[in-house]
Amino acid sequence: MRLPRDLNGNDLAKALKALGYEQTRQSGSHMRLTTLERGEHHVTIPRGGPLRVGTLSGILGDICDHFKMTREELIEKLF
Repeated sequence: MRLPRDLNGNDLAKALKALGYEQTRQSGSHMRLTTLERGEHHVTIPRGGPLRVGTLSGILGDICDHFKMTREELIEKLF
């Protein structure tokens, strides 16, 4: 399954609420999201324009590792 190409940081943060992520702080143009499901986990997301494919892939890969799910399962759950 392909990653969305026009996703910005705010849209990703809204989608990650389905996994229990909430914004815990913002520093400049980046926001930090935290979930307490399956242990504490943090991700940092740029707020600016559309996320680059590599940046999005890295963030999703980190979330997949934490929740022990495949990338396809995560993409189906979020988008």
